[in-house]
Amino acid sequence: MALEDLVQQKEYTGAGYAPVIDYGAWRVAVLNHHPELNPENICALHCHDQTDEVFVLLRGHCLLYIGETDPARPEHTVAIHCIDMQPGRIYNVRRGVWHSHTPSVDASVLLVENRDTDSTNTRERTLTAEQRGTIVDFSGVRRTRP
Repeated sequence: MALEDLVQQKEYTGAGYAPVIDYGAWRVAVLNHHPELNPENICALHCHDQTDEVFVLLRGHCLLYIGETDPARPEHTVAIHCIDMQPGRIYNVRRGVWHSHTPSVDASVLLVENRDTDSTNTRERTLTAEQRGTIVDFSGVRRTRP
Protein backbone atom coordinates (compact mmCIF):
# COMPACT_ATOMS: atom_id res chain seq x y z
CA MET A 1 0.00 0.00 0.00
CA ALA A 2 1.31 3.46 -0.89
CA LEU A 3 1.88 6.06 1.84
CA GLU A 4 -0.57 8.36 -0.02
CA ASP A 5 -3.29 5.76 0.71
CA LEU A 6 -2.53 5.97 4.43
CA VAL A 7 -1.95 9.70 4.96
CA GLN A 8 -3.69 12.45 3.04
CA GLN A 9 -1.50 15.54 2.69
CA LYS A 10 -3.01 18.88 1.70
CA GLU A 11 -2.11 22.54 1.77
CA TYR A 12 -3.69 25.78 0.65
CA THR A 13 -1.59 28.80 -0.28
CA GLY A 14 -4.19 30.89 -2.11
CA ALA A 15 -5.91 34.03 -0.83
CA GLY A 16 -8.74 33.94 1.69
CA TYR A 17 -10.65 30.92 2.98
CA ALA A 18 -10.68 27.41 1.52
CA PRO A 19 -11.86 24.04 2.84
CA VAL A 20 -8.93 21.61 2.72
CA ILE A 21 -10.20 18.34 4.22
CA ASP A 22 -13.79 17.24 4.87
CA TYR A 23 -14.54 14.06 6.76
CA GLY A 24 -17.76 12.90 8.33
CA ALA A 25 -19.30 15.86 10.12
CA TRP A 26 -16.19 18.06 10.30
CA ARG A 27 -14.04 20.22 8.08
CA VAL A 28 -10.51 21.55 8.27
CA ALA A 29 -9.97 24.77 6.34
CA VAL A 30 -7.28 27.38 5.92
CA LEU A 31 -7.64 31.15 6.06
CA ASN A 32 -4.92 33.25 4.46
CA HIS A 33 -4.75 36.97 3.81
CA HIS A 34 -7.27 38.48 1.43
CA PRO A 35 -7.75 42.22 0.82
CA GLU A 36 -11.45 41.88 1.79
CA LEU A 37 -10.22 41.11 5.31
CA ASN A 38 -8.12 44.25 5.70
CA PRO A 39 -9.56 46.22 8.65
CA GLU A 40 -10.74 49.11 6.51
CA ASN A 41 -12.71 46.67 4.31
CA ILE A 42 -14.56 44.80 7.06
CA CYS A 43 -18.18 45.90 6.88
CA ALA A 44 -19.86 43.06 8.80
CA LEU A 45 -19.45 40.36 11.41
CA HIS A 46 -20.80 36.86 10.92
CA CYS A 47 -21.87 34.00 13.17
CA HIS A 48 -22.53 30.32 12.62
CA ASP A 49 -25.82 28.91 13.89
CA GLN A 50 -24.83 25.24 13.98
CA THR A 51 -21.16 25.06 14.89
CA ASP A 52 -18.38 26.39 17.03
CA GLU A 53 -15.40 27.43 14.92
CA VAL A 54 -11.83 26.73 16.02
CA PHE A 55 -8.95 28.94 14.88
CA VAL A 56 -5.23 28.17 15.21
CA LEU A 57 -2.67 30.69 13.96
CA LEU A 58 0.04 28.76 12.12
CA ARG A 59 2.18 31.70 11.01
CA GLY A 60 2.08 35.46 10.66
CA HIS A 61 -0.34 37.58 12.66
CA CYS A 62 -4.11 37.59 12.90
CA LEU A 63 -6.54 39.78 14.79
CA LEU A 64 -9.79 38.06 15.79
CA TYR A 65 -12.72 40.43 16.32
CA ILE A 66 -15.54 39.30 18.61
CA GLY A 67 -18.91 41.06 18.73
CA GLU A 68 -20.52 41.12 22.16
CA THR A 69 -24.31 41.29 22.19
CA ASP A 70 -26.79 42.38 24.82
CA PRO A 71 -28.65 39.26 26.05
CA ALA A 72 -31.84 41.32 26.31
CA ARG A 73 -31.42 42.61 22.75
CA PRO A 74 -29.33 40.00 20.88
CA GLU A 75 -29.82 41.80 17.60
CA HIS A 76 -27.53 44.61 18.83
CA THR A 77 -23.74 44.46 19.05
CA VAL A 78 -22.81 46.44 22.16
CA ALA A 79 -19.03 46.01 21.99
CA ILE A 80 -16.34 44.67 19.72
CA HIS A 81 -13.35 42.97 21.31
CA CYS A 82 -10.05 42.21 19.61
CA ILE A 83 -7.81 39.22 20.24
CA ASP A 84 -4.26 39.32 18.92
CA MET A 85 -3.94 35.62 18.15
CA GLN A 86 -0.81 33.82 19.31
CA PRO A 87 0.75 31.04 17.20
CA GLY A 88 -0.24 27.54 18.27
CA ARG A 89 -2.94 28.70 20.69
CA ILE A 90 -6.44 27.33 20.10
CA TYR A 91 -9.32 29.82 19.88
CA ASN A 92 -12.81 28.32 19.94
CA VAL A 93 -15.44 30.84 18.85
CA ARG A 94 -18.71 29.50 20.21
CA ARG A 95 -21.73 28.86 18.05
CA GLY A 96 -23.78 32.04 17.59
CA VAL A 97 -20.93 34.44 18.47
CA TRP A 98 -20.39 37.27 15.98
CA HIS A 99 -16.84 37.48 14.65
CA SER A 100 -14.43 38.40 11.89
CA HIS A 101 -10.67 38.46 11.45
CA THR A 102 -7.75 40.21 9.80
CA PRO A 103 -4.84 37.93 8.87
CA SER A 104 -1.56 39.60 7.93
CA VAL A 105 -0.17 39.19 4.41
CA ASP A 106 2.06 36.33 5.62
CA ALA A 107 -0.56 34.69 7.86
CA SER A 108 -2.04 31.24 7.70
CA VAL A 109 -4.83 30.24 10.08
CA LEU A 110 -6.15 26.70 10.48
CA LEU A 111 -9.94 26.42 10.99
CA VAL A 112 -12.03 23.50 12.20
CA GLU A 113 -15.81 23.65 11.85
CA ASN A 114 -18.81 21.56 10.86
CA ARG A 115 -18.53 20.31 7.30
CA ASP A 116 -21.91 21.76 6.33
CA THR A 117 -21.08 25.32 7.42
CA ASP A 118 -22.24 27.61 4.63
CA SER A 119 -24.47 30.60 3.87
CA THR A 120 -27.62 28.69 4.90
CA ASN A 121 -26.51 28.50 8.55
CA THR A 122 -24.29 31.57 8.78
CA ARG A 123 -25.71 35.03 9.45
CA GLU A 124 -24.11 38.38 8.72
CA ARG A 125 -24.56 41.63 10.64
CA THR A 126 -23.62 44.95 9.07
CA LEU A 127 -21.36 47.11 11.21
CA THR A 128 -22.09 50.73 11.98
CA ALA A 129 -19.55 53.38 10.96
CA GLU A 130 -18.46 53.60 14.60
CA GLN A 131 -17.96 49.83 14.83
CA ARG A 132 -15.98 49.82 11.59
CA GLY A 133 -13.82 52.57 13.07
CA THR A 134 -13.25 50.45 16.18
CA ILE A 135 -11.93 47.59 14.04
CA VAL A 136 -9.63 49.94 12.15
CA ASP A 137 -8.41 51.40 15.45
CA PHE A 138 -7.68 47.92 16.82
CA SER A 139 -5.50 47.23 13.84
CA GLY A 140 -3.41 50.33 14.30
CA VAL A 141 -4.26 51.45 10.79
CA ARG A 142 -4.63 55.18 10.60
CA ARG A 143 -7.94 56.23 9.09
CA THR A 144 -8.81 59.58 7.63
CA ARG A 145 -11.92 61.45 8.69
CA PRO A 146 -13.86 63.77 6.40
